[in-house]
Amino acid sequence: KQFADEFAAAKRRKNLVDFHDVEHFALQILVDEETEKAKKTAEEFRDTFEEIMIDEYQDSNEVQETLLRSISREERGENNIFMVGDVKQSIYRFRLARPELFMKKYDYLIVGAGLFGAVFAYEAMKRGKTCLVIERRDHIAGNIYCETIEGIHVHKYGAHIFHTSNQEVWNYINQFAEFNNYINSPIAIYKDELYNLPFNMNTFSKMWNIRTPQEAKDHIAQQIAALNITEPKNLEEQALSLVGTDVYEKLIKGYTEKQWGRSCTDLPSFIIKRLPLRFTYDNNYFNDLYQGIPIGGYNVLTERLFEKADVQTGVDFLEDKEKYLAMGETVIYTGAIDAFYDYALGKLEYRTVRFETEVLDTDNYQGVAVVNYTDRETPYTRVIEHKHFEFGTQKKTVISREYSTDWKEGMEPYYPVNDARNQELYQKYAALAEKEEKVIFGGRLGEYKYYDMDKVIEAALNQWEKMQR
Repeated sequence: KQFADEFAAAKRRKNLVDFHDVEHFALQILVDEETEKAKKTAEEFRDTFEEIMIDEYQDSNEVQETLLRSISREERGENNIFMVGDVKQSIYRFRLARPELFMKKYDYLIVGAGLFGAVFAYEAMKRGKTCLVIERRDHIAGNIYCETIEGIHVHKYGAHIFHTSNQEVWNYINQFAEFNNYINSPIAIYKDELYNLPFNMNTFSKMWNIRTPQEAKDHIAQQIAALNITEPKNLEEQALSLVGTDVYEKLIKGYTEKQWGRSCTDLPSFIIKRLPLRFTYDNNYFNDLYQGIPIGGYNVLTERLFEKADVQTGVDFLEDKEKYLAMGETVIYTGAIDAFYDYALGKLEYRTVRFETEVLDTDNYQGVAVVNYTDRETPYTRVIEHKHFEFGTQKKTVISREYSTDWKEGMEPYYPVNDARNQELYQKYAALAEKEEKVIFGGRLGEYKYYDMDKVIEAALNQWEKMQR
């Protein structure tokens, strides 16, 4: 400061001004020093200049940035600044040039092009904000992405059926895509036996050769009473105490052990809080008021949501985190929270899914979209026949066999492991996230939380509203 004061005094004695002085004289003319608001002069320039074109922008500094923004129409929701430059060629460090300003041109940087990021981006852009979306994969839409094979929209990352009882969310999502009337009515195969899901009177009638709800209730009650489990010590005992022996052994045990990769006796009881039993002849898996699949697949939906955003796929945020953090005033991060912190506190655990997708030379393989294989011996958990989601009539069909497995670094994380150790570790990461000044964590991976699609939309809308308060 002493040098700066003496240098300024020397220039005044000799009636000299340099580039630095010219910048600050312009700043005094255009911007109020106390309020940092544009003065009337700057407003007049805004009306005068339709476009502001800047060359060699990599050599701008903070003062020049303030000058340019003061005369731009940014505050009116119009982006009329156009910049050219190359950050690698910045040569004016002695003028306090900030080449990273060239990259920091978005109100929001959104990391991850899944549903949370898509809804947030749409809400921001609807209000005149600018969004850059970067996605590690080579496509948008996250895990709801569909690829077209033989004219069939294949759910690349597993079956996704949209369902909700939230009318506001249903009305919201129908702005972007028309939904069909698909109803999820999966089948379970246990060895050579076939059952309807969810557990309902069709299931019980087949299992016990009965007809009435009371008969089903009596069967289940007798089995539960015979077990005499008062305080379940593990998942197996918890499930047995809720549904009895037959339903557990045939429809829960094997499927659950394949999902988690361990015995039900080694899984904590709290994983299953309740097992819904329906004493009606109703194969609709969901109780929600609204249900369906977007006609044309989920890509239609996410393409509409991201329509006005700048989207870059094949970009890994974590490979150059500091660079990308500088590109947005606020960062919406939907990746894995532990990866953001370079696993500094340890790695959170996930289960993941491997798919074997196959084109079959038949028009109908299994007659339903979803078939669960509930015995332990069949290596896959379920088979998806994708054409049935949209009532397809193609000559061929596409199926995907799903295999559940432990997650390892480099694999796609699917389901958080909801046990005491992982929840405790997540809370430590969440405490770090709370201290971030410009980064908001959201979505399934950012919050280490399993989300249905409607809840993701609701969470993204709530996050946007929260940030506007």
